[in-house]
Amino acid sequence: MAYQWSLDELYHGYDDPAFQADFDALDGLQDDLRRAAQAETGMSAQAQARTILLAMEAYQEKIRKLSGYIHLRMSVASTDAQTVSRYRQVSAKNAKIALPMAMAQKVLARIDEKTAEKWAQEDPIFADYAFLLAENRQQAAHLLSDELEETVAQMNLTGGSAWSRLFSQLTATLQVAYEGKTVTLSDVRNLAYSDDAQVRKQAYEAELSSYAKIEEPLAFALNNIKAQVTMLSQKRGYASPLQMTLEKSRMSRKTLDAMLTAMDEYLPVFHRYLKTKAQLLGHKGALPWYDLFAPVGSCEGRYTVQDARTLLLDVFGQFEPDMAQMMRRAFDENWIDFYSRPGKVGGAFCSGVPSIGQSRILTNYDETLGDVQTLAHELGHAYHNLNILDHRPLNRGYSMPVAETASNFNETHLIRHLLKTADAGTRLFLLERCLSYTTQIICDIYSRYLFETAVFDACTDQFLMPDQLCALMIDAQKKAYGDGLDHDCLHPYMWACKSHYYSEGRSFYNFPYAFGGLFAMGLYRCYETQGPSFVPKYRAILHATTVTSVEGAAQMAGIDLTTPDFWRQSLKAYADMAGEFETLAQK
Repeated sequence: MAYQWSLDELYHGYDDPAFQADFDALDGLQDDLRRAAQAETGMSAQAQARTILLAMEAYQEKIRKLSGYIHLRMSVASTDAQTVSRYRQVSAKNAKIALPMAMAQKVLARIDEKTAEKWAQEDPIFADYAFLLAENRQQAAHLLSDELEETVAQMNLTGGSAWSRLFSQLTATLQVAYEGKTVTLSDVRNLAYSDDAQVRKQAYEAELSSYAKIEEPLAFALNNIKAQVTMLSQKRGYASPLQMTLEKSRMSRKTLDAMLTAMDEYLPVFHRYLKTKAQLLGHKGALPWYDLFAPVGSCEGRYTVQDARTLLLDVFGQFEPDMAQMMRRAFDENWIDFYSRPGKVGGAFCSGVPSIGQSRILTNYDETLGDVQTLAHELGHAYHNLNILDHRPLNRGYSMPVAETASNFNETHLIRHLLKTADAGTRLFLLERCLSYTTQIICDIYSRYLFETAVFDACTDQFLMPDQLCALMIDAQKKAYGDGLDHDCLHPYMWACKSHYYSEGRSFYNFPYAFGGLFAMGLYRCYETQGPSFVPKYRAILHATTVTSVEGAAQMAGIDLTTPDFWRQSLKAYADMAGEFETLAQK
């Protein structure tokens, strides 16, 4: 078992003839789609639609393999000149698909519902793509002219996409002065989990000080990305960037409002938890930011990668053998890049690689139980990817909200398993870890949602300088964390370290985390009630997430997401855990 992932299953480097052949093939595949959209051969409407779908499939598989490989390499070597060059080449080539894709989408949009149903009975490809065709009819109303779509794609290379790359490069290479030495931003942020109070505070102070070096270019990146998104959402006829996000998320505003209503009602539960934690750590009053992730309770020892492998295979082998088998492959076949190093991006993610039927996982592993939870989380994404592999290529993309379902389900299962045999000290530790994470997806995510909403509102007629962005962030944190956090010790630069704000294609990449956590808890409550008989339903829900709305996927388990009741039930489960935590803390 190696500690860095292997990408040889994709390509053996940029000089691999297969890489160059796939890159060269993009032009021909784009021409195939253009010819199909123009119906140059005088084919029937049904034959033309079929040809378009097959051409879109062929291009999708090729570009995803190429761009995925480059993205993975850039994630662990953000300053590698060859990778940056290849990224630009592939991005420039891919931008040219915008015109034939827009032409193709407009042809498909002409297929009315009745015709689509008729063709689905005659040809399985139309049955498989019934949801895609319906979604395409809806999205076609927001397409620009063919020429403008091409222009937008080309300009994005030096616009939003370039600003996004700037963020990644600046944060991955930022040098932080800490204790007389230079460390990466990921390294200093990881110290927030230290069991030494002085280390946590000094790391927090060093982190905040370091942002002065990059705050201005990051402010320019954020402002310009949000300005681009706002302009395009208006040109496409959306009421707001949020409406555009919700439509892309296959989620209704009614569902979002129901979830936010329930979250707002339960915020005091998490505020009490934070104040209880503050008391345990010796603070008078609210918790300072630098102790948000401080360990509480006792959890002896470290978890090597081999320890994590053993634990996860045991825990999830009892849940579903095929998940344990996938996890075994992930560890043994080098799907995971574990440890932090210069040039490697911070945080963690899982990227599906459907061309080889696998996933790749990045972490910055530090051998704590929290890092094992992160592995379980990312392996949940990989399990989701496994359950959609048998879909046709254009049906393998799930929306942002459901993207966090399987990952949070895994974390919940791991914690529930560990709590069964935990002594009092370990139980306090585990409950606190779960509540700490849940506070992030409730309070912190709410603060991020408020902040991004405020930025979009403000960017319509002004440029936000770093001090203004910091002020907006502090205001959002005060509203979301209430009296649980010390208002004199918050994190004004959270806008500068979270990549989610810097995606020109994914605005409001915050509320999906709350959705995923609460939806997963609701599904897990079903599992606890129904036992192993629920597992096939769970897999069916994951399988359906790419071919239905989030509300449709939930209905498969008899869940109505459009009213606050479901969300309240999930939050009640966390409130019960918070109550037990407070009781143990008093002892």
